[in-house]
Amino acid sequence: MSELPGPLGKENPLSLLSVVIPARDEEDCIVPAVERLHLELRLAGVPHEIVVVDDGSADRTWPLLEDLARRIPELRPIKNSCPNGFGRAVVRGFDQMKGDAVVIMMADESDDCRDAVRYWMVLNQGWHAVFGSRFIRGGGVTGYPRFKLFLNRLTNHFLRFLFHVKLNDFTNAFKAYRRVTLDGCRPFLSPHFNLTVELPLKTIVRGYSWTVVPITWRGRRQGTSKLKLKEMGSRYLFITLYCWLEKYFSRGDYRLK
Repeated sequence: MSELPGPLGKENPLSLLSVVIPARDEEDCIVPAVERLHLELRLAGVPHEIVVVDDGSADRTWPLLEDLARRIPELRPIKNSCPNGFGRAVVRGFDQMKGDAVVIMMADESDDCRDAVRYWMVLNQGWHAVFGSRFIRGGGVTGYPRFKLFLNRLTNHFLRFLFHVKLNDFTNAFKAYRRVTLDGCRPFLSPHFNLTVELPLKTIVRGYSWTVVPITWRGRRQGTSKLKLKEMGSRYLFITLYCWLEKYFSRGDYRLK
């Protein structure tokens, strides 16, 4: 599944993948998450750095990261100072990363490290962005709470209708972008989980090339989810309407030239 315009071509190779992982109170899973990701990328020969952004953790997440960085030189732990928020932590990672491409991953091991390798390979075909979908052939979800799944599908169908595109998994954070794409999507307005919608919508609305690949997702086995649905509804709606207004009323001022 893909949308025009097509890829840039292989004359635009990438040199370093940055994986940005926001983490808040993830002492139970951050170490195995980073270790498995690093191993998978190293075995696949992907030049990489792993930027873990501690978003105000009150547990042992930060000291664990400091210890792990002494064993994995590709790991770069950084702190996101107040005010905190998922979106702010991710953007902090963008601002600090050294790579010319980025994959956003969660700290709870819900995302498959092998899909990060696939993202790198597809980006190197020349796409500005690669969006994973859990809801196309080859993708899948395990352990998704039924009510959250219902709201997820409702929201994504609404976004497909509103923007007239085939993407059916806007709200999942696990996506890949070239640095040039991120730069073209600035400034970022979402301090919380609504950044997961802002990034793909701006990519699409501003005319960057993108394609979709199947990915798999599983519910966290340890810790608690940081996404609070009752707090996010109006924030998702705000950023959706902002991008819709840009698409139809900005007269192309922000589109890729």
